[in-house]
Amino acid sequence: MASVAFRMIPLVAVTAMIGLTAQARDDGRYANSPLKGWFESLHSKGGGPCCADADGTALADVDWETRDGHYRVRLLGNWIEVPDDTVITEPNRAGRTMVWPYYVNGRPMIRCFMPGSMT
Repeated sequence: MASVAFRMIPLVAVTAMIGLTAQARDDGRYANSPLKGWFESLHSKGGGPCCADADGTALADVDWETRDGHYRVRLLGNWIEVPDDTVITEPNRAGRTMVWPYYVNGRPMIRCFMPGSMT
């Protein structure tokens, strides 16, 4: 019986890792917003969609900064360097600083980043 339990450990571990890489889906919070189409049209310089697969997260001023000409954001208590090709350079119609993170093995990665309109 114990050998069956040990065989299940790798299956449980793989299932847990897959769950950590899952991306947040649109929960409908922008369904009636006049900015819905604009959010869905946002793409990083690398061409990847920002909002089509996941919603952005608004950041407080204390959770993002510039250093040496590059942006950094604080996610899960850690500072993450924002890759230059993920920065959205078109005018920010939402006004607030936003990041579109995704997670690989529990580690935050940046899909897109949009500085606030007052930067």
